[in-house]
Amino acid sequence: MSRPMFDEMNASPSEVRAHYLKYARWLSEQPEEVMLSRREEAEMIFRRVGITFAVYGAKDEDGSGTERLIPFDLIPRVIPAHEWRRMEEGLVQRVTALNRFIHDVYHDQEIIKAGIIPADQIFQNAQFRPEMMGVDVPQQIYSHISGIDIVRAPVPGGDGTEAEYYVLEDNLRVPSGVSYMLEDRKMMMRLFPELFTENRVAPVAHYPDLLLETLRAVSPATTAEPTVVVLTPGMYNSAYFEHAFLAQQMGVELVEGQDLFVKDNFVYMRTTRGPKRVDVIYRRVDDDFLDPLVFRPNSTLGCAGLLSAYRAGNVAICNAIGTGVADDKSIYPYVPKMIDFYLGQKPILNNVPTFMGRDPEDLKYILAHLKDLVVKEVHGAGGYGMLVGPAATAAEIEEFRQAVVAKPEGYIAQPTLSLSTCPTYVKSGIAPRHIDLRPFVLSGKEVQMVPGGLTRVALKEGSLVVNSSQGGGTKDTWILEN
Repeated sequence: MSRPMFDEMNASPSEVRAHYLKYARWLSEQPEEVMLSRREEAEMIFRRVGITFAVYGAKDEDGSGTERLIPFDLIPRVIPAHEWRRMEEGLVQRVTALNRFIHDVYHDQEIIKAGIIPADQIFQNAQFRPEMMGVDVPQQIYSHISGIDIVRAPVPGGDGTEAEYYVLEDNLRVPSGVSYMLEDRKMMMRLFPELFTENRVAPVAHYPDLLLETLRAVSPATTAEPTVVVLTPGMYNSAYFEHAFLAQQMGVELVEGQDLFVKDNFVYMRTTRGPKRVDVIYRRVDDDFLDPLVFRPNSTLGCAGLLSAYRAGNVAICNAIGTGVADDKSIYPYVPKMIDFYLGQKPILNNVPTFMGRDPEDLKYILAHLKDLVVKEVHGAGGYGMLVGPAATAAEIEEFRQAVVAKPEGYIAQPTLSLSTCPTYVKSGIAPRHIDLRPFVLSGKEVQMVPGGLTRVALKEGSLVVNSSQGGGTKDTWILEN
């Protein structure tokens, strides 16, 4: 039985939704050859600028690793102002509660004492960092940059005419993708400037300014001009383009671990004019590689002594070490309870209903309904380590069954949501493809964000996996101002 679909642009084959009317009228007047040439122009420019990402484990014919262009779609995803305002309120609420939770985990652990989250869910979590116990971070903010994945799906039991937004995942460690949001907008404005005079689209170009303001706000230094750097693992990292792009846009230095050193519990950057003190590190390096004296001793990506300087309060690290304890998929089901516990509020944005393998009753349900569920490894990411039951073969389902039985606490499961679709250019023409949205939430003196985020699109027909590593593409996201 086919599930009802919610189309972001079309209420029915003959009716366009009100917020898409101007765009749909414009699109209907565009000759096919013009749109085709614009697609080719966009691809050429993205290649020239170097907007690519590395795919780990993939190989070209000559055996070398592959760098791929993330496909860019010309048809934007449009969200009306009132829907965005509600989503923004929900994002502020959620990220505020998550930051309160991480602080609590590393301090008083009130949520554990209250019996809301089992202690072993935290202490046995691979992302829990005992080294952070009792460490006071600036303004008690741990996730300064949060990427919250949001999907839209038809209301359960409905006919597909109404849909709700759900949070699918919280990315609180080193969320990526914001550079594509910014470059997609620049590309649309370059290719179709007339669209931005006809439609009042909220701007996103000030994101680097907001990011720099957020990073400076948590500086421990008394100087009015704190020194901020972006720490990258290097040019072979899949998101290196983004690291370099954001450093350049903020006007700060892009550094690697070898460019930094610690002396007397302060962090310094090597420069041609001698050492310069660093106040804030926007790190794009995972916890394990940050300090070889504390974490992986063979890591060359971090800086020896960094944790000591951090614990002494002499440098801010964004996002904080140990933040990943809150974005684990096994913690996700508890976020609505966190919102109630820390803020005394009901969630504005709902979670997707989630079954936990660690719960005996949930486990029975998961094993009995594998063919209907999306099953995920709690530590999986990037679209890997998951089973999409309705699209899986009997052999794949059986293989996953054995994995879940062997380690039930390592898995969660969710109903297969019929993600909303948006018209998308594919080889056969314009066709509906499933999408999600990743807004980027900044937490400094206040919680703020630019209107919109990165819309990712699953380009394979019927696919629900939007990740770029799995063949997904991106679209510009328009938040209308009226």
